[in-house]
Amino acid sequence: MNSRLEMGRLPLRGLLMVAGIVIVVAMGRCGERPNFVWLISEDNSKHFLSLYDEMGTDTPRIAALAEEGLIFEHAFSNAPVCSVARTTLMTGCYAPRIGTQFHRKAVTVPLPQGVKMFPTWLREAGYYATNNRKKDYNAIENEGVWDESSPRASWRNRKPGQPFFHMQSFGVSHESSLHFSRTVFENEATDTDPDSVQLAPYHPDTKLFRYTYARYHDRIRQVDRQIGSVVDQMKAEGLLENTFIFYFGDHGGVLPGTKGYGKERGLHVPLVIRVPENFRHLIPLKIGSRVNGFVQFIDFGPTLLHLAGLKVPLALDGDPFLGPDLNEVTLSRRDEAFGYADRFDEKYDFVRVLRKGRYSYVRSYQPFNFDGLQNNYRYIMLAYEEWRQRYEAGALTPVQRQFFEPQPVEALYDVERDPHEIENLARYPESSAVLLEMRERLNQRVVAMNDLSFFPESDLAQRAFGNPTEFGQSQHELIARLVKTADLSLKPYAEAQREIGVALESEEWLVRYWGLIVCSSHGTRAVPMAQRARKLAARDANRLVRMRAAEFLGLIGVEDPRPVMLEVLRSTTSGIEACLMLNTVVLLQDGSPGYRFELGESDLQEGVAKDLNVQRRMRYLVGDLRRP
Repeated sequence: MNSRLEMGRLPLRGLLMVAGIVIVVAMGRCGERPNFVWLISEDNSKHFLSLYDEMGTDTPRIAALAEEGLIFEHAFSNAPVCSVARTTLMTGCYAPRIGTQFHRKAVTVPLPQGVKMFPTWLREAGYYATNNRKKDYNAIENEGVWDESSPRASWRNRKPGQPFFHMQSFGVSHESSLHFSRTVFENEATDTDPDSVQLAPYHPDTKLFRYTYARYHDRIRQVDRQIGSVVDQMKAEGLLENTFIFYFGDHGGVLPGTKGYGKERGLHVPLVIRVPENFRHLIPLKIGSRVNGFVQFIDFGPTLLHLAGLKVPLALDGDPFLGPDLNEVTLSRRDEAFGYADRFDEKYDFVRVLRKGRYSYVRSYQPFNFDGLQNNYRYIMLAYEEWRQRYEAGALTPVQRQFFEPQPVEALYDVERDPHEIENLARYPESSAVLLEMRERLNQRVVAMNDLSFFPESDLAQRAFGNPTEFGQSQHELIARLVKTADLSLKPYAEAQREIGVALESEEWLVRYWGLIVCSSHGTRAVPMAQRARKLAARDANRLVRMRAAEFLGLIGVEDPRPVMLEVLRSTTSGIEACLMLNTVVLLQDGSPGYRFELGESDLQEGVAKDLNVQRRMRYLVGDLRRP
């Protein structure tokens, strides 16, 4: 059974399947189907456009699209990083359900039964589909997705009268645009006045941060001009009034603490859709208006299929958000979005996010993996490096320090009142009703979708990546048990102590594994579990259980974790497993209380040392990082 049926969403899909007939009839009166163009800016949240925020950058060409279309106030990328977000976009499926949640992929996984990348269905219906140019998928691309995917791909090579779907990405706003050197910072001026930008309260107010913001504002203006150039081309070719134009960001970012993190600025993207004159009968919404209903990347492909008059396969997780059957009333009922953040290159995390209405609930399953933990690609950016240096020097405010300290196990934010997600309402008794509702709704989702991240990535690579979705379905009861174990970190330690002890004695290694993660999440409150953890560290049959036991003992400062960590690292033959272990090594070294590790390639088995993420970690640990 797929996650849609488990989450009780079949009635909506059934209505939309019937509605598809209405669309075909409506299009029959026009004698043709609409074209679709997606114009995608990389690495930017909605917060940097004046269409959404008065301190954002003016984007007149995107604003012109909005005047003849719709602005979506609540559009979410599901994931805050490109490969995971784009795979979600192309498949219409939640990444943790189908095994595509890790960036960058260690293993490329097959698509679930009944799922194709959605342009395939458009092509089967007669569309010409092109992609210029980025793919970056974590799933194996099925045959027949694109007529052409290249830096030269265009709609121009289609047959006369053939409808088309064209997808084009613009990389000028990508994170790498902020990988400038200190020489550039000191000598190259920005068009945007650095004194005019408004910094987030979690960033220090320094010349470097202001310059970084200003440079990013410049890049958004460049994106706007590039968007306008494509629109001008379409107008010159007489295509504008037969083509839906979607402009959106591929996920949030890219200033420090945004891209790669499960918060609003990593997930909440701009979405503007220009509605063509010849197909406005398909959109019963006021042109030029702002839409409050929530939409997610899982919904984008189904929306195009729906507008093209095609049935949306039940194997997808998304639902259409445009069509003659979808008006302001139906869209206003959409008030939820789901987000996920897992591994980013060599840095591990495990965060799930539920946005419902004005509230965002953030569940960190491994809160000791603090946000500012070393990620080599992030720290190329000078602002990241300065932020950490000021933390180490004690020169940050309490709000600015949070990035380098353990995360709360759960957080609740009123995003309308607190757009920067600073004040965690989970700590206040008056928020308990909302907190409990959001906690339960998120739990229902991760259990229903068989969230595969409750298995270590190396275990999935060994047992599940032949068909991750089927594996998850077969492990549904175990996943539910692991979720229940993980949620012991939400209880006061005294209340959870007995159950934690039972978990550490379990015959199922994954329960022991999660029991130890819970211990680390409780921190020094869990000292009474230290003796059991010592036994597991010394002689458990599973390397990852031993690693988690050493991690817990090291984090609470009761035992030197290095002997066990070095032993399990030297014994593993899996690069994926070693990457997880090295994540813990960096955590134990850079976090509190801090342990200095002396490591070299001789501490790794030959095949392990070839893993790219292992190499990234080793470069950092031996001090071999070079700034461009």
